[in-house]
Amino acid sequence: MNKDKITNSRRVVVKVGTSTLTHAGGKMHLRHIENLCKVLCDLQNAGKEIILVSSGAIGVGIGKLGLSTRPEETSKKQALAAIGQCELMFMYDKFFGEFSQTVAQILLTADIVDNDRSRENVQNTFSELIALGIIPIVNENDTVATDELEGLSIGDNDTLSAIVATLTDADLLVILTDIDGLYDKDPRKHLDAKRIAHVPVIDDTITTLAGGAGSKFGTGGMATKVSAAQISTSAKIPCCVIAGDRPENLYDLFDGKDIGTIFGNLED
Repeated sequence: MNKDKITNSRRVVVKVGTSTLTHAGGKMHLRHIENLCKVLCDLQNAGKEIILVSSGAIGVGIGKLGLSTRPEETSKKQALAAIGQCELMFMYDKFFGEFSQTVAQILLTADIVDNDRSRENVQNTFSELIALGIIPIVNENDTVATDELEGLSIGDNDTLSAIVATLTDADLLVILTDIDGLYDKDPRKHLDAKRIAHVPVIDDTITTLAGGAGSKFGTGGMATKVSAAQISTSAKIPCCVIAGDRPENLYDLFDGKDIGTIFGNLED
């Protein structure tokens, strides 16, 4: 497998999930967040153009209020998103600032991809921020957009990260999650499960392997990551799914090491 397309990628969209950003009880995982910010700053300093798509607003809101479960009512989830997004951006600004990196918040709604003018406006904003050396931090605007809250795939942040990758003409999409790639069977149930290092084409067999459920406070699972990979690879943007509990895995990925699952034809 020729990994030059991965190692030489310059503009990289990195998506981080709730399971990476929070502890099991919903409180923010400060060590993970700080390490992630440090690694992304280092990659930015090395010449890459980083765009971060971050889940976690509702999960952080749940943790801040000390709730034990994710509520079902959309209005409550919207309120939690408003609380959590404020807290999450405060921590991102703090940790990125410790490494002298400026960040900007972009909150999107799914309908921007269907409107030529709004799509162009968003693309212009991304272009200006990247040109200024600023790392955009993107999330769904959950206080006004209910797609993700109600479980529609277009609103899932894995899918959002793929949309952002296509909007920004990225070279690579990396999804950080709580499992280190796609397996031939569920590794949490089968000790002999084997990681699939490369998926050139996503077919019915692959989507079946992806399965379903995500973490306690998140909305995704491997199925949404494969769906996101379908979007990005259709635009000739490879997608890598790797474990997010160790942000330094990003170094290994760009060093060409065998890590996670790479989706897409690397010869294009």
